[in-house]
Amino acid sequence: MSTTAQIGVTGLAVMGRNLARNFARNGYTVALHNRTAARTHALVEEFGHEGAFVAAETAKDFVAALERPRRLVIMVKAGEPTDAVIREFAPLLEPGDMIIDGGNAHFADTRRRERELREQGLHFVGTGISGGEEGALHGPSIMPGGSTESYGSLGPMLERISAKAADGAPCVTHVGPDGAGHFVKMVHNGIEYADMQLIGEAYQLLRDVAGYTPAEIADVFRTWNEGRLGSYLIEITAEVLAHTDAATGLAFVDIVTDAAGQKGTGRWTVQTALDLGSPVTAIAQATFARAASGQRELRAAYAGLPGGTTPALSRTEAARFTSQVEHALYASKVIAYDQGWKMIQDAAAEYGWKIDLGAVAKIWRGGCIIRASFLDRIRAAYAADSELVSLLGEMEFAMEITDAQVPWRETVASAARRGIPVPAFSAALAHYDTLRAGRLPAALLQGQRDYFGAHTYGRTDRPGAFHTHWAQDGRPETQA
Repeated sequence: MSTTAQIGVTGLAVMGRNLARNFARNGYTVALHNRTAARTHALVEEFGHEGAFVAAETAKDFVAALERPRRLVIMVKAGEPTDAVIREFAPLLEPGDMIIDGGNAHFADTRRRERELREQGLHFVGTGISGGEEGALHGPSIMPGGSTESYGSLGPMLERISAKAADGAPCVTHVGPDGAGHFVKMVHNGIEYADMQLIGEAYQLLRDVAGYTPAEIADVFRTWNEGRLGSYLIEITAEVLAHTDAATGLAFVDIVTDAAGQKGTGRWTVQTALDLGSPVTAIAQATFARAASGQRELRAAYAGLPGGTTPALSRTEAARFTSQVEHALYASKVIAYDQGWKMIQDAAAEYGWKIDLGAVAKIWRGGCIIRASFLDRIRAAYAADSELVSLLGEMEFAMEITDAQVPWRETVASAARRGIPVPAFSAALAHYDTLRAGRLPAALLQGQRDYFGAHTYGRTDRPGAFHTHWAQDGRPETQA
C-alpha cells in the first residue's frame, strides 16, 4: 500500500465517519480503518466522491498508508476500548508519529497515555471535539492538548476543518500539554449541563407560573435569542418548543418522558471539581437534577406531598414575570460560565498548565454546543486582563449582574413560593451571595471541627493554627 494519506481515522461510527469526511472535503487524503472492514468500505462507497480516501482492512496497512510524521486519529469509546486501540497501533509507529484521541476521554487517562507514549517517542494528542455529528462533518470546535511540536504538525489541519467564528477565526487552539485539551472539553460539557438545566428551569417557570403554552414560550425564546441571551442552545430550544408531534398533534415536549440521561462528562466535571476544591455549584446541581429526573420510584414516593401556592397571573403580570425570568436566566448563565472558567484556572494551577482563557472563549464562539454571543466579551475581557479572577471583574458583566438583583431574587423566590424546582437558578444565586459575603459561617464550622476532632482553626487577630481544649466542665482553654 502506497504512503499517500496525510491523516488517518480509525473508528468509523458516526463521529469518526463524519470527521474523516470533513478532512477529505478539505482536501486531505484520509486513510480509513475500522474493526469491521465492511464499515470502511461502506464509507468509501457512499462518500468516496467527497474526496480522497484510502481504505485499509488491517492495522498494518492503515499505518503503512500514512505519510510521516504519521497522524492517526482514534474515534472509539473512552476507557478500555481506547487503550486497546493504542496497544494495537503503537508498536507499528515510529518516533515522532502521533496518536490523536478525539473521543470524550477522561483527562486523567489522557495524562497517563501521553506520558506512556512519550516514553516510546510518540506524541499523544488528547483532543476535545465539540459540535456533535453535524459539527464533526461541517466544522467543530476543537481543543487539542499534547506537545507544542505535535500541534505544529497537526494544528494547520485542525484549523482548516474547524468551525469558523463570525470574524473568520478558526475555532481551535493548542490548549496545553498532556490532558489539558480533554480537561477543557470536560468543563465545556459541564457548562453545557448547567446551561441546559437553566434553560429548562426558565421554560418550567414560564409554563407553570406565567401560564404560557409551549408555542408561546418558543416565541419568547426566539425573542431572547435576538438579544444578550443569543446562543445555539436558546435557538434550538425555540425549535423544540415549537415542534408538534405528528402522531398525536400534541406539543412535542409534552409527549417526551421527563427523565434525562448523561454520558459522564458532567459527572466527571463535578467529581474533579471536588478534588480541586472548585465550587461549580450550578454545574453540580444541573448534574444532580438529571440524576433526580431518572429516580422514578423516589419521585413516586414524593408525589402528592404538599408544595407551594399556584395563583394565576394576568397577561400583564405574566409579561412582567417573563422579563424577570430573562434577567435570572442571564445572570445564572454568567455565574455558571464563571464557575467553569475558574475551574480551568484551578486545574491549570494544580497541573502546571498554562491555558489562555481568552483563547478558550475564542474557540467556543463557533461549532460547539455552548456557543453564545457573550463569549466574544469573555475573550475580550481576558485579552484586556489575562489574570482576571472572575468574569464579574469585567465592568459590563458586573453592571448586568447589578441590574439583575431584584428580578433574579424575585424569580427564585416566586419558584420557592409556588413549589417549582429551580436547583440551578438557586445554586447560581447562592454561589453569588456566598462569594460576595463579608463573612461566612465557615468560622462556626471551624469551631465545630475543632471541638469534635481537634482539627485546629485560624484566628483573625494573629497568624498560626490554634486548638481549644473543650472541657466538659469549666472554662475551655485555648492553646497555639
